[in-house]
Amino acid sequence: MSQNLKMFLIISSIFLAIDLYAWQGVRFLTNGWTEKSRTTLKFVYWGYTAVNFCFFLGWRMGWFHMQRQVLSIILAIAFAVLLAKIFWCFFLIIDDVIRLFRWMVQWISGLNKSEIIDDNVVEKTGISRLKFLNYLGLGAGAAFVGTAIWGIAKGAHNYTVRRRDLGIRNLPAAFEGLKIVQISDIHSGSFWSFDAVKRGVEMIRKEAADLVFFTGDIVNDHSDELKPYKALFGSISAPLGVYSILGNHDYGDYHQWPDQKERAKPKSDKSHMSPMQKENLEILTNSHGEMGWKLLLDEHHIIEKDGASMAIIGVENWSSKANFPRYGNLTKAYSGAENADVKLLLSHDPSHWHSEVTTSYKDIDATFSGHTHGMQFGIDTKFYRWSPVKLVYKEWIDMYHEQHQILYVNRGFGYLGFPGRMGIFPEITVFTLKRA
Repeated sequence: MSQNLKMFLIISSIFLAIDLYAWQGVRFLTNGWTEKSRTTLKFVYWGYTAVNFCFFLGWRMGWFHMQRQVLSIILAIAFAVLLAKIFWCFFLIIDDVIRLFRWMVQWISGLNKSEIIDDNVVEKTGISRLKFLNYLGLGAGAAFVGTAIWGIAKGAHNYTVRRRDLGIRNLPAAFEGLKIVQISDIHSGSFWSFDAVKRGVEMIRKEAADLVFFTGDIVNDHSDELKPYKALFGSISAPLGVYSILGNHDYGDYHQWPDQKERAKPKSDKSHMSPMQKENLEILTNSHGEMGWKLLLDEHHIIEKDGASMAIIGVENWSSKANFPRYGNLTKAYSGAENADVKLLLSHDPSHWHSEVTTSYKDIDATFSGHTHGMQFGIDTKFYRWSPVKLVYKEWIDMYHEQHQILYVNRGFGYLGFPGRMGIFPEITVFTLKRA
């Protein structure tokens, strides 16, 4: 038996166990249905499981291929249904614990079964507690699936323009009111609607910004992913320039290249990269220039206006997290920018800010990051923000201050993995420079 098939069967067995447990809840809630209705439901429930098994077996074994965008949507919906079942199983476990407790009370006290309120006995309130838990779990699971489908169909391209004043201490009058647009994490290999992405790009162009910053991850792995969107993103321009950097995905470190025996762990010097990976990276970096973007690879660019100067500093990916590469060299990028009146840093991973910027480069006024996507899932309101990514990244969304220094973490323009967004939508940020 091949390793692929063996692993697939193990995972499938786990999923089957979840299906069997969830089916107990379905049987309980449909106890009053007609026999024909219950038979139809049984056919649909287990038919869906059988179709899933056959589909994913064929995909895993390489028996058929399909477009990545289509596959990602199928995977996302199947995963959402699975999570809903797991969520419902959580309520069923509570149900079973209560049943076990009642049985123990009955066994210890010697009471007759009729003296304990049974699952099917309706109290004066009209519904037993156990049935309420089952309905609550089913409703919550269904709501999750519905939200996930909406997140794909609408949330994925629900572009939101967020406007922020950027207060810079001692900002020269020459740069007062300067307009900057930031986008991040395009992940062009994940897009499934060209027209929707085009609408987002038109929103960026409509802002007519003086400067545009792109803060990394233009692809998932391959430089080829950018080709269908190259002309579209190349249409973004600004009088003072479009400046970009690389993100952790742009290096191709998450793909096992044909000339690698196994996927190598990223290092700070890129010595682990195979010739094909290096070629892929070179093609990608050249694409920035072909789009008219100035890619900053541990370097800076000085903008001068009316005797004042602004340094746009860009570093390669630098993360304090062990799973992400640390290719960037801020010392190299910063060198020569010391005397600029304003210093703006583009650094993909927000963990860089507290790890190095606020400790060793206190004259960098503002840092622009992305990377987290807000995990594409969470609560994002004026009064409260939460996402699971908050457990990993202290600075994970929007604006942060450390004395006079500022960090902005962009929510991202695209999506990765799950081809949609739930609660935290794609962002186009518009900054206006003000004197603090």
